[in-house]
Amino acid sequence: MPENVLEVEDLHMIYPGGVHAVRGISFNVNEGESVAIIGSSGSGKSTVLRCINRLIEPTEGIVSLKGEQINTPHTDVNNLRSRIGMVFQSFELFAHLKVLDNVTLGLRHVRKMSKGEAKERALSVLERVDMLDRIDAYPGNLSGGQKQRVAIARALAMQPEVLLFDEPTSALDPELIGSVLETIKGLAEEGMTMLIVTHEISFARDVADRVIYMDEGVVAEEGPSSIINNPKSERLKKFLSSLHEDEVPEQVHEEGSEATGER
Repeated sequence: MPENVLEVEDLHMIYPGGVHAVRGISFNVNEGESVAIIGSSGSGKSTVLRCINRLIEPTEGIVSLKGEQINTPHTDVNNLRSRIGMVFQSFELFAHLKVLDNVTLGLRHVRKMSKGEAKERALSVLERVDMLDRIDAYPGNLSGGQKQRVAIARALAMQPEVLLFDEPTSALDPELIGSVLETIKGLAEEGMTMLIVTHEISFARDVADRVIYMDEGVVAEEGPSSIINNPKSERLKKFLSSLHEDEVPEQVHEEGSEATGER
């Protein structure tokens, strides 16, 4: 039976001003599983990831990594972030560092690796994302897709127990999206444990093992990725039918319901 790697229980997030962005959601991610979170803009998807990675503190609820609660005052946040990797929509690379140095920085300062060890691991992960030929480039000389693949390599280098993706293609030009999605698909095929917030609905359907649909801060429907083609709840049916026509899978054209969302 697969190990439960990540568990979220009754999570709430109320922002200053009273915005209740997340309203008591619960879910888990098992070892080797890819789970996609979909939903319209403002549904709370990205807030969930930020709570998991301790970028913000939830108002209420429990987040556990391999059975250990990680949202406590005693949690070592730096150690936690080496166990839970995160890839942001805006890349978050250090502009003054070359590609290789962006990847080795965490290995040397958090993992305490020697310069040689860090370089060896960095080259290995950069090869996995097809960026080995740009190790001496600065981020400013890379395309958006290349920057995102470097960001993925940097997260992978830490050998995290789970990898979070916060809409990894939303800042990319359309022609650059494919290479990043292929990289993430490859990680899924390798059995990387991943939680992916995405507006690429066809990608979620084809790559994710499970899909969580969020609406107004709650989990409105959850199940295998096939729910995208056969939604049960009226909320999900309405969301999918509201998406652009060219994003709707063929099955739903026939049934009159389906496709892609945003944060």
